[in-house]
Amino acid sequence: MTKSGYLSDYARLKPTPWSDGIECWRDPKIDARNYDKVLISRIVLSLTPPKDKESEQLVDPGDLKALTDYFYGSLVKALKPQMQVVENPGPGVVVIGIALTSLVPTAVSKSVTGTLIPYAFIAEASSGVASGRPAGSTPYMGETGMEMQFRDGASGAILAECRDTEIGRKYAADSSSNAAGAAQTWAGGYVNSFQAWSYAKNAFDKWSMLVAKRLADLRAANPAQ
Repeated sequence: MTKSGYLSDYARLKPTPWSDGIECWRDPKIDARNYDKVLISRIVLSLTPPKDKESEQLVDPGDLKALTDYFYGSLVKALKPQMQVVENPGPGVVVIGIALTSLVPTAVSKSVTGTLIPYAFIAEASSGVASGRPAGSTPYMGETGMEMQFRDGASGAILAECRDTEIGRKYAADSSSNAAGAAQTWAGGYVNSFQAWSYAKNAFDKWSMLVAKRLADLRAANPAQ
């Protein structure tokens, strides 16, 4: 998990029961039913220097603009069915602020080479674990972090904060999954290895869906839930 300084209090973030690994905090007094509009603030980026010369990559500024535009579009698409997307704050508006952190593109040449053998994941199932990364992860398959803040559009009060990190994997070692599931994970990694930012875009779509679902659940629930 990243700690860029974008959020107000990282110590109060805790893993949530409704997602896979995302950490969040929410004001327990909030009644989400009071909000029927959403404003998505300008998305900012925090680039992390490479840990070593081997992992260093040049990033095209145009790519970063395309990524923030993609995330904005993904959020709008996910939220529009239930909430009006507006351009100005005010009563009944949730303002969503987002910082993208630890952006690492897929190193396409290395990634394609590393995913040519379909069932290599069986022999390399522990890849990534020794360095603290997820099983099956590789340093050249891409990474992106997210820190997200929700504010009241009238008062500016912080309603909730979340953070997450998604790391590209060419395969996954999961004791609960079968060989077919592992092969499917490898196939997805193989396809994504051909595009530098595929994993980032996949993460944006996942986060957009989770934000929309969580807001829908909260707006349908009792305030204490």
